[in-house]
Amino acid sequence: MSITMAKADGVTVFTVTSDPQSACPPLCQIIKGLCYSPECCSVSQHLRKVQRSSQSVLGALHIMVGLFNIGLGVILFCSLGGASYQMFSTGFPFWIGALCMLFGIIGIVSEKRPSPCLVIINVILNLAGVGFAIASIVLYSINMTNIWLWSMCDNDYNYDYYSRHRPTATPSPGEEIMKEKCLEGKELALMLLRSINAVLIVLSALELCLVISSAAMGIKVLRSSEKEKDKKIGDPESYKPLLEEVTSNPVA
Repeated sequence: MSITMAKADGVTVFTVTSDPQSACPPLCQIIKGLCYSPECCSVSQHLRKVQRSSQSVLGALHIMVGLFNIGLGVILFCSLGGASYQMFSTGFPFWIGALCMLFGIIGIVSEKRPSPCLVIINVILNLAGVGFAIASIVLYSINMTNIWLWSMCDNDYNYDYYSRHRPTATPSPGEEIMKEKCLEGKELALMLLRSINAVLIVLSALELCLVISSAAMGIKVLRSSEKEKDKKIGDPESYKPLLEEVTSNPVA
C-alpha cells in the first residue's frame, strides 16, 4: 500500500492505493502505511555506536527483577497468610514481573537492532514503567502491613457452641512448652514473610531506578542522533570535495 499526501489552502488530501492481495482490511493497511517509515524502522549505526552495551545490561537487570517478583510472589501465595486480599484478588507480583521482563526484552532488542522506532518504543515503555514501579512499592508495602498468621497456635479455636461454653482445663506443662515453641515458630514465619516483602520493595525501588535510567539513556541517544543529523546537514566539509573538484578543473 502507498499513501500520498497533498496540501492546499486549509485542505489536506490523502490518496491511498490499497493492496488487493493483502489479507488485512483497508483500515489496517492505512494505519500500517501511516506508521511504517523506512527511515524510522531501519537500523542506525550511529545509535548502535552511542548505545553500546548499556541497554543490554539494563535489560538483563529488568529480567532479573521480573523473575524475582514472580518467584517470591509464588512463595507468598503458597504460604499461609503471606498474601493479603489485594494480592490474591489482583495477582500483582505476576503481572509486575511480566512487565519488568517485557521492559528488559524491549531494551535488549532496541540495542541489538537500534532503529529509531524501537528506541522510541523503549523510552515510552520505560516512562510508563515509572508508574508501575511506584505502584508496586505501594502494593508491597500494603501487603507487608497486612500479613498476619491468624490461626497458628490456636488449637482450642472451635465453632462448636458446646465446646466454646465448656470450662477450659488447665494446660499441662507439656502443652505450655508446645505452645511456646509454636509461638516462636509463628514469629519466625512472620519475620520471613515480612523479609520477603521487604526484598520485593527493594527490588521495586531498583526497578524504578532502572526504568528511569533506560528512559534517560534512550532520550539522550535520540537527541544525539538528531544533533548528528543536523551536523551532517550543516557541515560545510560535506561540500568540500565538490568545491575542490570544481576549482581543480577550471573551465578553459
